[in-house]
Amino acid sequence: MDQKHGHINKFSFGTLLITLGIIYGDIGTSPLYVLKAIIHEGGGVINEQLVLGGVSCIFWTLTLQTTLKYIILTLRADNNGEGGIFSLFALVRRNKKWLYLPAIIGGCTLLADGFITPPISVASAIEGLQIKYPNIDTIPIIVVIISLVFMMQRWGTTLVGKAFGPLMLVWFSMLAVLGGVQILKHIEILKALNPYYAYDLLANYPQGFWLLGAVFLCTTGAEALYSDLGHCGKINIRITWVYVKTSLVLNYFGQAAWLMEHNNQPYSDNPFFSIMPQWFLFSGIIIATLAAIIASQALISGSFTLISEATRLNFWPKVGIKYPTVHRGQLYVPSINMLLWVGCIAVVFYFKESSKMEAAYGLAITLTMLMTTVLLTSWLIMKNVNKLLIGVLLFTFLSLEITFLIANLSKFKHGGYVTLVIAAALFLVMYIWNKAKQIQRRYIHFNDVNKYLPMIEELMKDETIPKYAGNLVFLTNANYSNLLEAKIINSIFKKRPKRADTYWLLHVNVSDEPHTIEYKVTHLIKGKFIRIDFNLGFRVEQKINIYFRKVIDELVKNGEVDITSRHESLRKYQMAGDFQFIIFERFLSYDNDLPFFDDYILDIYFLLKKLSLPTVRAFGLDNSVVQVENVPLIISQPKNVKMIRVT
Repeated sequence: MDQKHGHINKFSFGTLLITLGIIYGDIGTSPLYVLKAIIHEGGGVINEQLVLGGVSCIFWTLTLQTTLKYIILTLRADNNGEGGIFSLFALVRRNKKWLYLPAIIGGCTLLADGFITPPISVASAIEGLQIKYPNIDTIPIIVVIISLVFMMQRWGTTLVGKAFGPLMLVWFSMLAVLGGVQILKHIEILKALNPYYAYDLLANYPQGFWLLGAVFLCTTGAEALYSDLGHCGKINIRITWVYVKTSLVLNYFGQAAWLMEHNNQPYSDNPFFSIMPQWFLFSGIIIATLAAIIASQALISGSFTLISEATRLNFWPKVGIKYPTVHRGQLYVPSINMLLWVGCIAVVFYFKESSKMEAAYGLAITLTMLMTTVLLTSWLIMKNVNKLLIGVLLFTFLSLEITFLIANLSKFKHGGYVTLVIAAALFLVMYIWNKAKQIQRRYIHFNDVNKYLPMIEELMKDETIPKYAGNLVFLTNANYSNLLEAKIINSIFKKRPKRADTYWLLHVNVSDEPHTIEYKVTHLIKGKFIRIDFNLGFRVEQKINIYFRKVIDELVKNGEVDITSRHESLRKYQMAGDFQFIIFERFLSYDNDLPFFDDYILDIYFLLKKLSLPTVRAFGLDNSVVQVENVPLIISQPKNVKMIRVT
């Protein structure tokens, strides 16, 4: 394992087992509902064309969409070992400024479809009980299980996580054995490997094309294979996928073989449970429920990581992020945990049964895959891949995904609008937050810092002004060391002159690499006015207080700065001087004359800002050494104001 980044860059039985437990929960539980959905949407009567065509479509979707696009191609686009749509965006964002749009659309739709993943997985497993107990009310059981999964997030999942790998090994082995037994009874089912049967279903079956909405459910977890690249490493993902895909295909074909035994019969049950021997049914339901819990856990952990990255890329308001264990990647975002839990419970009560969830599931995730294709194409261009090859790949994946999107649009009226409404709400938050930051950056006033250095030196020596602090620290947005915001100049000289022994400027740059932690020191006035630039990866926690202290220790050790108190009674004991941070909180001035759109964006931005984490907590600063100054954001003052003086 790469200790620096926490990547698994080698493979062994242990790392392969970990990979099974981390990334295959969603796609691995698809056999619980895919063929059931195809039969239901195909008219509810088993027939040869529907079964053979359906399972053929599943096989070729897993081959083209999951294996070719994600396993073979997309995993190559790793950002220093990390994957996911925001990691991919970080790789290509310098190429074209508009690429932030597909990035946030993809991120929002991925989060939105996650509101259905836990309910549909758990419901599909628990509803197996209805085979033995037809009148059982499964909703309370589903709600309790989902609630317990969300409750355990605050303590981390290290202990539970150790069992995920072995449990998923049992799950996939069960899928393979149950399916394989049925295939051996009806070996002729393997003729569905021929893509002709998929074509025949789509071209000649009455509801043929629209059945792709149900077929698509077999690949909804493909995005997770890329998102969790940093946890598992591409070599482990590729090796385990061979076993996982084999198990999935065996189970799908096994279900199809069993269905062919009941040709021309009405069918409304779940073929996944129908292929189980009666003596194994309860054990199968328990294993399926555990697999559904693992799928839910993977979705929740992925959502935490996604929001964490979005926050540092300025796509999401600052939120509280906790680290319940010492293991890398173990995040807990209380606000997102609560949002997902409420959303999942609402989905359970709204849809009530998995068959209705199937009708709504998958619509939003097609948009995620389309956005990944757009970003991936930009990455291929950046890598100077042959343009003809890029064109072929782009045509192939866009054709597949647009086709799936059109087929999934039929789900809109059956509940697909739920995930689209959620995705739209999330998109508005991300777009407004990012757009407001862009608007503000256009109007921030910077001054040449060199012009003020003599004034600062004189201020340090002016004993007629009471000393404000031994060390005065400002956070600056200026990307260059020769620039400084007007608000900092005003704070030092105008509001209340702030005399100090040493002035510090801290600048945080979020880098395109995920785990970078670097710093650069610039002495504007040697030992007296110092700028520190932190270059932090988009997955690095911004503990500025801790990083700042470490840099100071290095500077003191190197003799570059003296932070000993200037008070004689303290200096003789080598006591360090005090530190005071100045934080600026902006508010929208009433003196603005803004275009309607900008005004609307900024109004919502400042509302969101009130709900977000304060800057002090976001940067890990100590409240006791922080002074907050409110600064009006004056972007565009009214022009042509005519005044008449009267006597």
